[in-house]
Amino acid sequence: MRTLISTAFVSLDGVVEAPGGEPGYRNSGWTFKDVEFLPEAFEIKGREQQEAAAMMMGRLSYEAFSPVWPGMEDFAGYKVMPKFVVSTTLGEQDLVDDWGETTILRTLDDVAAVKETEGGPIIIHGSASLTRDLADADLIDRYHLLVFPLLLGAGKRLFSGTDKDTQKLRLVEHEAYGNGLQKNVFDVVR
Repeated sequence: MRTLISTAFVSLDGVVEAPGGEPGYRNSGWTFKDVEFLPEAFEIKGREQQEAAAMMMGRLSYEAFSPVWPGMEDFAGYKVMPKFVVSTTLGEQDLVDDWGETTILRTLDDVAAVKETEGGPIIIHGSASLTRDLADADLIDRYHLLVFPLLLGAGKRLFSGTDKDTQKLRLVEHEAYGNGLQKNVFDVVR
């Protein structure tokens, strides 16, 4: 069984929307504006590329990343690994040619079936709506969170507001940095 890992930049109040400067959002680019860059705080991002065997994302994240990431040296590790895009509307004709093997999954049952296959961890980048749906379906196994010392107020949240049973998490790695950033790695307890 494969491990499904959600990785996110998140504000202290849970907002994950437009951290990298995506246009059209109230707080677009918030990870670069008010927090000093410390390379050691982002070590986990490089490790994710080395440890992941595949990448998963929703349609919106795919449409944002696929025109840019294939040519970026910082994301070279992701270019060669298999990708899964969860979408009910994306077609094969919408996939880019220069980003390696990409499979479209239509349902959460399809995601559950991929989890049952042999192979290493699958990392989920961006994809707040997908992450919420996967968490509600008890398919997420681990969270890699870089928590920024910001209160953004409005915006998409990482975690669902669904009325469901408590889900316990176990902190397996953490660190605080001089710029106020916190790394928190949680395993889902089942």
